Amino acid sequence: MTIEQFKELTLEQKLVQLRYEGEFIGSYERTSEENGKKQPGDIFKLGDFWVFLSDDEKTVIPTRRDVFAAS
Repeated sequence: MTIEQFKELTLEQKLVQLRYEGEFIGSYERTSEENGKKQPGDIFKLGDFWVFLSDDEKTVIPTRRDVFAAS
């Protein structure tokens, strides 16, 4: 699956992909763009991209950038 295909999925379909096809990489706190607060969640590797999944499973953000490489 490509990142473009993943972006077209519904939230429920994205969660299924992460659950069954994603590789759990680790916990991660993402800085919110709106207020600068940290948003807790997890990072998954899916194909050739990474996905941030918030702890409440309402925020799913795919990225081509390895967030741990930048740490």
